[in-house]
Amino acid sequence: MIRRNTTLEITQLLEEFPAVGVLGPRQVGKTTLAQELAATMTPQPVYLDLESPRDQAKLSEPEAYFEFHPHQLIILDEIQRMPELFSILRGVIDRRRRQGQKTGQFLILGSASLDLLKQSSESLAGRIAYKELSGFNVLEIDPTTVIARELLWLRGGFPDSFLARSDAASLRWRLNFINTYLERDVPQFGPRIPAVTLRRLWTMLAYSQGGQLNMAQLGANLDIASPTVKRYIELLEDLLLIRTLRPWSGNIGKRLVRAPKVYIRDSGLTHALLNLSSLDDLWGHPVVGASWEGFVIENLLSVLPSGMTPWFYRTSAGAEIDLVIEKNRQQRYAIEIKRSQAPSVSKGFYLGCEDLQATKQFVVYSGTERFPISKSVTAVSLPEMMNEISRW
Repeated sequence: MIRRNTTLEITQLLEEFPAVGVLGPRQVGKTTLAQELAATMTPQPVYLDLESPRDQAKLSEPEAYFEFHPHQLIILDEIQRMPELFSILRGVIDRRRRQGQKTGQFLILGSASLDLLKQSSESLAGRIAYKELSGFNVLEIDPTTVIARELLWLRGGFPDSFLARSDAASLRWRLNFINTYLERDVPQFGPRIPAVTLRRLWTMLAYSQGGQLNMAQLGANLDIASPTVKRYIELLEDLLLIRTLRPWSGNIGKRLVRAPKVYIRDSGLTHALLNLSSLDDLWGHPVVGASWEGFVIENLLSVLPSGMTPWFYRTSAGAEIDLVIEKNRQQRYAIEIKRSQAPSVSKGFYLGCEDLQATKQFVVYSGTERFPISKSVTAVSLPEMMNEISRW
């Protein structure tokens, strides 16, 4: 069992809020985490899987059911299956508050952000805290072992993929995961979307990992209209499968790139879509650098404290920074990402740091040692950068 670093944070949120929502894609470990928490609690929480017809039937009269379990934490898994519960939860939470149960009433698990946030933003405002659960990150495995880090990069962070008995078994799991999402899960979130078209789009995004989003080009390649591409991209983002990283947009008198960069969030899914089954396959593929960049970004953002905003920076004149982490619109980390064991940075990185007046400047590379690249730039390992950000 690999203990998740978010367990303590979710426990703390349950001690502070009536409801806590844990968001993450399917199979990322939300249910396992909830059951771990439940095993330590008294009285024993009530667990309901809302994909189960039996558990759905228990909530035919939800208010009566919740009243039947006073002073117990109620875990609602796959809440997007019954979004109508949100309007009911508000009244239940307020009644329980008046009865003395101020916190720890509901733990809500969801596999999509759009429906969950849209429903709860109005009805549960001020009553719920959210925490996103990603796949395993580097600090949750053995961060001192380069081999473990490389395996996580290849297989991705989904527990069943990372812990598979072989690379081939891991790839089979990921391919099945992709098929299941396309054929079963995606159709429940809107009008019928052709699985073949969506898979082609997903694969195109894998080939252009970390590239700037060009709706017109994707539409032309898929023979669909740009608004349709936009809808598909937004759906994959709402399902927490891709990330669009926005460009920094402050007013510094420079011509800034406006299109976001798009990453498939799990490196293992990127490699599965490209049929890369081993590290040898990956090292010889043109996507290797972009894949490493996406892997590093997802790991860094998995430990990002609240109140910090991630961006990238690029000007038409060539100044470029892979990742900018901003705090209070004043303090900024500028982070360049390199796969090389002997990293260097371009003039464009220094120009970008000057434009942004970066507070600190780092290069995250695949090695383990910390060393200066220049007077202002330090090369660090991924685990060290994660620890640096989490303490900021």
